[in-house]
Amino acid sequence: MSILFGRTRSIEAQIDQFFDKIAEAGLIFQAGVKDYLENDLRQFKNRLADIKEEEGEADNLRREIRYYLYTKMLIPESRGDVLGLLETSDNVIDVTKTVLSNFDIEHPLIPELFHSDVLKLTESSVNALSNLVKANRAFFKNNTMVNDYIHKVHFFEHEADQIEERLKREIFQSEKVSDLAMKLQLRDFVAYISNLADASEDVAERLSVYSIKRSI
Repeated sequence: MSILFGRTRSIEAQIDQFFDKIAEAGLIFQAGVKDYLENDLRQFKNRLADIKEEEGEADNLRREIRYYLYTKMLIPESRGDVLGLLETSDNVIDVTKTVLSNFDIEHPLIPELFHSDVLKLTESSVNALSNLVKANRAFFKNNTMVNDYIHKVHFFEHEADQIEERLKREIFQSEKVSDLAMKLQLRDFVAYISNLADASEDVAERLSVYSIKRSI
């Protein structure tokens, strides 16, 4: 991060911590979906509490970093890109909290025949998030690596899209799910999980522009 912040280690540490929170939220999210499918609702509640804590701590870090950027940053022309990256990345952690909260509020009944694909969808979405975090870190530490990680974000987002479409078709074609309201609820939750990959890709698209500007 010395390219942007010189030798200011405190702000480097805070930005690393911020990205740590996003990565941890993805792992908690994946574990939470698994707990829900296994009907371990007590552990699921713990995951939800953990992800809310991660989201709150990420918000605090983002505000502290923003204050630093406006009051002490030595290269103001880079400030907008850094702030934009932090703000949009924060949206990703919000998605993880919102999806688990929706599970907690609605308690959708997910038939076991869909469990495997739901877990695969969750894994692909979290892989997109994980590679976004790596791309974000590379932006500050080794800008030449950003596109490699962004490519992986696109790969996993595409994979999530494919699983999402397959799951939705299976839901509406399955004779084991006869109730239309249940089909619609299952469709929505499949889309919720896939939204994590979409949100990660959205940030990656913006990061790609920031990275190009850095390299010019």
